[in-house]
Amino acid sequence: MKSVRLRAFDRARLKGRSGLIGIDEAGRGALAGPVVAAAVGACSEFYDTEWCRRNASRVNDSKLLSKEEREALYEKFRKFERSGLLWIGVGWGSVEEIEDLNILGATQEAMRRAVEQVFESARIAPHEPDPLFADIGADTESPRRTLSEWPIFVDGKPMKRLRYPHEAFVKGDSRSLCIAMASIVAKVARDRAMMALDCEYPRYDFASSKGYATPLHREAIKEVGPTPIHRPLFLRKILDTECEDAQVEFGFSETA
Repeated sequence: MKSVRLRAFDRARLKGRSGLIGIDEAGRGALAGPVVAAAVGACSEFYDTEWCRRNASRVNDSKLLSKEEREALYEKFRKFERSGLLWIGVGWGSVEEIEDLNILGATQEAMRRAVEQVFESARIAPHEPDPLFADIGADTESPRRTLSEWPIFVDGKPMKRLRYPHEAFVKGDSRSLCIAMASIVAKVARDRAMMALDCEYPRYDFASSKGYATPLHREAIKEVGPTPIHRPLFLRKILDTECEDAQVEFGFSETA
């Protein structure tokens, strides 16, 4: 079963470490709304839980699950978070950052924010302490874990701006359990945000499209124009195409 492979993939890479951190994103290809990244830190004990052994088959690439399946798994992950077996971080890349940094840069910023939330809640030191100063200021509240104990797995290609050492796996959400869990968290978090934005901008089909280029969404952009949450970089091709079509229709095209 696929889930058995996902769990086995992670367990083979634990190699005596404390746990793994998986990172994935949602919304990179949308025309509107933020890009969202999630990081899920799974301690080694999580992989041996009865639930993980018996029910990990429900975990999959978020795009292959129904809304109800994603929501149920998201709530289950949050329950494990409360019990200290998982740590979850969610980072956001704004429309302004997408415009300034491009979608890749904004995605990496969102990933960094998500994984740093996991560092904080799991008390993971992102950098190895300097041995010359290791004893200065030491107390019981100091981080109990180091990043060398917690390998970071990212879906896709290496992210240079992530700032932290990591391994990247193409189609990682179909290979690694912790990345698959992160893909679900990112998708649920972004979908909920787009549902809220649908109430603010009801003409744009955000409840259904989640900001992607569905026919209703594209039609609204043509008829009403973009909103402040639309991504200018992503709209230029659509708007330029519409202008070219209009030029041809009314005889203004250079090739007409």
